[in-house]
Amino acid sequence: MTLPRRKGLIAAAWSVATLLLGLAAIDRAAPPDLSRAATQTHTVEARDGSVLRAFLASDGMWRLPASVAEVDPLYLAMLKGWEDQRFDAHPGVDPLAIARAMDQAVSAGRIVSGASTLSMQTARLLEPRARTLLAKVSEMGRALQLERDLGKDGVLDLYLTLAPFGGNLEGVRAASLAYFGKEPAELSPAEAALLVALPQSPERLRPDRFPEAARAARDRVLARAAELGILTADEAERAMAAAVPTGRLDLPFLAPHLAERLEALHPRATAIATTIDAGLQATIEQMIAMRLPAADPRATLAIIVVDNATMEVLAQVGAWDYFDAGRQGMVDMTQAIRSPGSTLKPLIYGLAFDRRLLHPDTLIEDRPRNFAGYRPVNFDGGFAGMVRVREALAWSLNVPAVAVLDRLGATGFDTALADAGIRLVYPAGASGPSLPLALGGVGVTLSDLTMAYAGIANGGMVRPLVTLLEDGEQMEGTALMAPFAAWYLADILREAPRAGGFVQDGSARPIAFKTGTSYGYRDAWTVGFTREHTIGVWVGRADGSPCAGCVGIDTASPILLSIFDLFPGDNDPAANPPEAVTAMASARLPAYLARFDRGAEANGPEMSFPVDGARLRLAWDDGAAQPMPLRVDGGQAPFAWFVNGTPVSADRRGDATWVPDGNGFAAITVTDAMGRSAQAEVFVEIVGRP
Repeated sequence: MTLPRRKGLIAAAWSVATLLLGLAAIDRAAPPDLSRAATQTHTVEARDGSVLRAFLASDGMWRLPASVAEVDPLYLAMLKGWEDQRFDAHPGVDPLAIARAMDQAVSAGRIVSGASTLSMQTARLLEPRARTLLAKVSEMGRALQLERDLGKDGVLDLYLTLAPFGGNLEGVRAASLAYFGKEPAELSPAEAALLVALPQSPERLRPDRFPEAARAARDRVLARAAELGILTADEAERAMAAAVPTGRLDLPFLAPHLAERLEALHPRATAIATTIDAGLQATIEQMIAMRLPAADPRATLAIIVVDNATMEVLAQVGAWDYFDAGRQGMVDMTQAIRSPGSTLKPLIYGLAFDRRLLHPDTLIEDRPRNFAGYRPVNFDGGFAGMVRVREALAWSLNVPAVAVLDRLGATGFDTALADAGIRLVYPAGASGPSLPLALGGVGVTLSDLTMAYAGIANGGMVRPLVTLLEDGEQMEGTALMAPFAAWYLADILREAPRAGGFVQDGSARPIAFKTGTSYGYRDAWTVGFTREHTIGVWVGRADGSPCAGCVGIDTASPILLSIFDLFPGDNDPAANPPEAVTAMASARLPAYLARFDRGAEANGPEMSFPVDGARLRLAWDDGAAQPMPLRVDGGQAPFAWFVNGTPVSADRRGDATWVPDGNGFAAITVTDAMGRSAQAEVFVEIVGRP
């Protein structure tokens, strides 16, 4: 072509560009439609930004947002080298490319190559049109406008999100996950080249259907990258020898129950950042996939792993297999209300330690007892006789736990837990808290129970579990018990019996845990903690029917101990006892702590319920507040009760019942026949009063 002719073509190209610049100015009144880019796949992501679970976009596409900062720089270099070498220099339309295309078309009598820039391709992806000259001019105007409004990186972000890769895959992130199982920041040269090639003809080059065509297209990109110096000849040759994927992988599907719940709570969020550790989550899911939860073919399980310092949930398994209909795998059992078996016992003892009703060395009797018609027995049907409180809890004896709750007061216990955010749910028709809750006669979620045990690990301070990364700043907590009481629990629970196959001698790792098995073998539990982590495990059937072989120590505790093996650096939860513990260690127990069952030989009466400082919630029912029991131990009958100076009649045993007439503080006094008295001040709240 002659020089004058070339100059004329270049001038024509610049004229077109000038015209388009004018069109772009006019186009301000008609901004580009970005709705397609906004119709994205919602993702729930791990703390490192990797995908836990993705949800299809409303148009059925896997369209994951991607940005320049999130992809391999080599991929970007190859993309520009293949599609638009002057991308960083032109304003959205490349006059030199237009001139070259026009020259080639005139010389060959047909269109040989296009002049489409990445910006123009992005405009076409936003607003697909038929391939006409008018559409091309419109794309040029939009390209100029996009670059003016969004800048180079903004345009690339749109391309990386919208580029087609075959089937319902759009965007480089979706394609990278589906074809290689990795994020686009981790691409090899061969993988990057394939993803550069696919948008040219995404259906014809799909590697899962046409692997040879995909390989040929990839190799052409690699050859161009070598020509441009993006790769060396040796690097390109090695990349050409790499295999091409012949199928699509499923997108990540980790912590599906948590992801589903968070997506429902935040339906407008494109990406939800969680506290989940993707590597830990995957490891735990692989661990449980290799072992069925008990011998029951309908059994499932749930697991929560918590970082004690931050209360962040690092891993959460809602069911053994999400897609197992026989096990009702889609039900999130971390949120299901189930009977806790014996796992509330540490909380009962902890509150009793806190209120100085007990000490780990207090003697307590494990013998048949009748608590107003309630006669608990131990798991094995026998009784241990006189034991220390330490053994009573470590061996999970039932009668002592009920006796301690009787002294503590079931209503006060429920109130203390409720104030800390731990919700106990009572059976339909139940009048409220009662003694059977000590042995599992109540409902609780694995989430709440794990939170409670993390509170023990944190010195008695209970804080909410955190699952969203943005909520990572420590939330205010509630002191469920004093640090010395929490330490006593940790010291006792680290001596708990272990399942067969796990070390039980002095070389065992210091892990404090408690097992539990609900009535009828419906629920098997183990919740435990070290200094750094708390783990909760539940095993059972989702429908609440009896589960064959579901016993806490045999079924749930091996899972918990195996997960703790993933944290070999964790520290003893009972190291560094609080000052209150060390001060008491060398002292002789006072008489009132030496023996729990002191009876009438005690020096004077002791109010077993309510305890001083309790906050009590009483239900409003049938026009009056729920009656509150007043109970006394020790002393000598007869007894006289007074509430705010007003007498309250007592029964022959010495106990009484008081019906509050409003909210507020109440001063309660009991006096025995010898004139000895005990006092307590409590706060009463009547719930549901009109």
